[in-house]
Amino acid sequence: MTHTAALTAARRSAAWMLGGVSFAHLLNDAMQTAVPAAFPLFQTTMRLSFTQIGWVAFVLNITASVLQPLVGYLSDRRPMPDLLPLGMAFSLLGVLDFAYADSLGLLLAAAALIGVGSSVLHPESSRVARMAAGRGRGMAQSIFQVGGNTGQALAPLLVGFVLLPLGQRGFLWFTVAAVLGIAVQTVVGRWYKRQLAAAAPAKKAVAAAFFAPSRPTHSRLFVAGTMTLLIALLFSKFVYIAGMTGFYAFYFMDRYHLPLDRAQICLFALQFAGMAGTLLGGPLADRFGRKTMIWISIAGTAPFSLLLPHVGPTAALLLCCAIGMILMSGFSVIIVYAQELLPRHVGTVSGLFFGLSFGMAGLGSVLLGRLMDVQGADFVVGLCAFLPLIGVWAFLLPRESKLMRGSDAA
Repeated sequence: MTHTAALTAARRSAAWMLGGVSFAHLLNDAMQTAVPAAFPLFQTTMRLSFTQIGWVAFVLNITASVLQPLVGYLSDRRPMPDLLPLGMAFSLLGVLDFAYADSLGLLLAAAALIGVGSSVLHPESSRVARMAAGRGRGMAQSIFQVGGNTGQALAPLLVGFVLLPLGQRGFLWFTVAAVLGIAVQTVVGRWYKRQLAAAAPAKKAVAAAFFAPSRPTHSRLFVAGTMTLLIALLFSKFVYIAGMTGFYAFYFMDRYHLPLDRAQICLFALQFAGMAGTLLGGPLADRFGRKTMIWISIAGTAPFSLLLPHVGPTAALLLCCAIGMILMSGFSVIIVYAQELLPRHVGTVSGLFFGLSFGMAGLGSVLLGRLMDVQGADFVVGLCAFLPLIGVWAFLLPRESKLMRGSDAA
């Protein structure tokens, strides 16, 4: 085989693996997002309060939040391809538990299992996406993320057309997704092992090429300030998403006197539009700049989120589309931006940001659930509408040229 043919085959194989981790991300996030989408079902069958529902969401998200940075840190020190199918195995146990849970304790245990599965999947899969990216890192991260957004978009439909007719036993259908995910991640893990084995003779050079592009080191103050801004932006995004996915359905049914399946269509529109936004976000950031795209993705959501509580059901559906497309276009961009800030800690950065996103969503769910019990759905949805305004702080982020120069300025 000629060098050109071998290079073409290697690129094709990398593209298939990028597609594989994106598809596994789809399956994982479909299972995970189905849990908050099914909250009205759990409330009806188990007579849970909104605070108790918030605790289920908290356990689901905080489990991933605590473990993901640890998994990312360990994978930076020693990549672990075998973790890829193992994560899906935990999710398989989680959906089985949800299918048969008859108490709050079992719901919390099931949520923890799915959280563990998610915490294992994201850091190593994100590393595979970066490894398979070549030069188009923004595009590769978007492809990986759009898999997750597609799964999130499908979850409300699965709840509306599978779980509602079948009840909790409908969660058994998600075992098919988990088993399929185990198979896909096994194949990806084998490819990952081969790349690591091939890199062994020139480990330092390959690590520099894939994970640690050579550049001057930033000061700790510069890194801390930039990371603080990124975390604040994540807070506004994921607490808002937690409020929408966990509680907007209750607001929709109460305000418009429409059934749950209509509310699920709004959530589907939010997530489906988010899938499109994620796919566009990476390439647009590669072209126009990551800082610009991050600012647009969060602050640009504010006019639509502020309008949402004051419109009718049809307009709400359209606004959900706009919110999803704009808000979700920025997460993959934030991940790549942070990876460029700390290029020698790709796994740690990925685990930290995925973990923070879940942790913030979990804490937000508990607080919003308590507010739902005390103040009602109108107050919670109205409060969440202001969260995207935090996006104006993106103006303070350093430009990419400053990241590349390794400036010591804060």
